[in-house]
Amino acid sequence: MKKSDFDFDLPPELIAQAPLPERSASRLLLLDVAAQSRQDCMFRELPDFLRPGDLLVFNDTRVLPARLYGRKDTGGAVEILIERVTGAHEATVQLGVSKKPKEGGRIELADGSHAVVLGREEGFFRLRFEAPEPLEKLLLKLGEMPLPPYIERHADASDMERYQTVFAREPGAVAAPTAGLHFDEAILARLRERGIEFGYITLHVGAGTFQPVRVDDLKDHHMHREWLNVGAHLIGQIRRTRASGGRVIAVGTTVVRALESASKNGELYPFAGETQIFIFPGYRFTSIDGLLTNFHLPQSTLLMLVSALAGREFVLDTYRHAVEQRYRFFSYGDAMLILPHGV
Repeated sequence: MKKSDFDFDLPPELIAQAPLPERSASRLLLLDVAAQSRQDCMFRELPDFLRPGDLLVFNDTRVLPARLYGRKDTGGAVEILIERVTGAHEATVQLGVSKKPKEGGRIELADGSHAVVLGREEGFFRLRFEAPEPLEKLLLKLGEMPLPPYIERHADASDMERYQTVFAREPGAVAAPTAGLHFDEAILARLRERGIEFGYITLHVGAGTFQPVRVDDLKDHHMHREWLNVGAHLIGQIRRTRASGGRVIAVGTTVVRALESASKNGELYPFAGETQIFIFPGYRFTSIDGLLTNFHLPQSTLLMLVSALAGREFVLDTYRHAVEQRYRFFSYGDAMLILPHGV
């Protein structure tokens, strides 16, 4: 398949630049893949489309304030976007700078501490932070929330809360698992009352999730690496859910990638480590029965994953409908519930 097979026209004004006042006030587009039908709804109606005994699987990663600013020894301004924390004082990063620094170059941060360039790796830079505290604490002191590149404003204080799910607990992501941003405590309580179970994986979303596909033939694309953990407790929950006739609904594409990475010959096993799984049409899913997700960028790997689950033509037709109905797109936008086998 070709990258161009996943293009669609998106008016820029539909790209959500800020969250709604209430998390669960967003819209929800329901896709019944078996019936090839869709329904315009509100996110607060989500419990009505789930059944007692269904299992919602969330990504409990916590977003780090991963954007830093500094200056090179020559005085040039530098923007540092953490891609992955690789040690107590080291990270792989993207650098926004007019002239790329060489190995051994130093970047002074706002508190007077320094980052030293250790080298380059697959288009990213490796930095060592010469600060007394671990990097995660340094980020909490100096960092800014790393809003996606299509949000054309600087992060403010409200983003520290709203670009974070209410169930985030494992720090390490530099981008939010955005399907989870719609959930607040009230809707979680309603889901529990309806008999919906909750489970959790951890996948630390990297800045590489925003990297474009640079090849036209999808078989030539190499995915970025992300660290994940699928624990034994969740595996037990999924097996019990399936045995009792319930459905496993992934909240976000990161959950899908984690579960499918932990799947072998159709069976799920505990797994902690890195994944580079690339899911596009033709892929056979074995771990999920549905997906809650936001609307994704044209020609993106996330749109390709959704197309693998619901069918490319149906998905692109649905996206055209979403544009016509003025849905809000991307991280702070609206949501879609995909049920391959019907409501």
